Amino acid sequence: MTTSLSALKIKLFADGADKCAMLQHYANPQIQGFTTNPTLMRKAGLTDYEAFARDILSVIQDRPISFEVFADEFPEMARQAHKIAGWGENVYVKIPVTNTRGEPSLDLIRQLSHSGVKLNVTALLALEQVRDVACALAGGSPAYVSVFAGRVADTGRDPVPLMASAVELLRPHAGLELIWASPRELLNVFQADAIGCHIITATNDILNKLSLVGKDLHAYSVETVRMFYNDAAAAQFAL
Repeated sequence: MTTSLSALKIKLFADGADKCAMLQHYANPQIQGFTTNPTLMRKAGLTDYEAFARDILSVIQDRPISFEVFADEFPEMARQAHKIAGWGENVYVKIPVTNTRGEPSLDLIRQLSHSGVKLNVTALLALEQVRDVACALAGGSPAYVSVFAGRVADTGRDPVPLMASAVELLRPHAGLELIWASPRELLNVFQADAIGCHIITATNDILNKLSLVGKDLHAYSVETVRMFYNDAAAAQFAL
């Protein structure tokens, strides 16, 4: 497994809804795309979804960026998807793999993809979902399949075998790319790269650690000791 940024084949996408951070990442050629979702937008304090999206798209026009529908009924999802897709050529519309009742969105995915809408099918966790979504997208527009590997790991399961199998499921389908979504640590970038995953999304917390890649571990150990020492001094601890 490589631990060199320059040797990575995987594409890094920034995941977030903070305009300043997104524009900072846009200035970094290592960041090749962007994703966001309603939860991240809410955490960022946004109240006007379309205004935020159009503002970002006025600057970011040459890299893919994903915006998610937020309806629960499939006809309304379709309406929102067509509207969002009209905001820019670089826009991918995020469609959840099911609605809140667990009803698969496969028919909608097939319809949208074959009508020219570029999709980012999101919130997949099971390999069966990857298989079904790949079949629905086959022969349609370019699309991303976002598997939430971090949430798989949160259940105590190793996501690497699942993601490696997902890579193989998408291999026969030109135009489909696998996203390793919700990574929990920088190591996931290199794990995803090693299995041939196409894209990994990362929040600011993980992207800010890129400077640590390849760092000398002895030097990092000393820096850690200094941190403990300085914090103890700053707190004026005494025994």
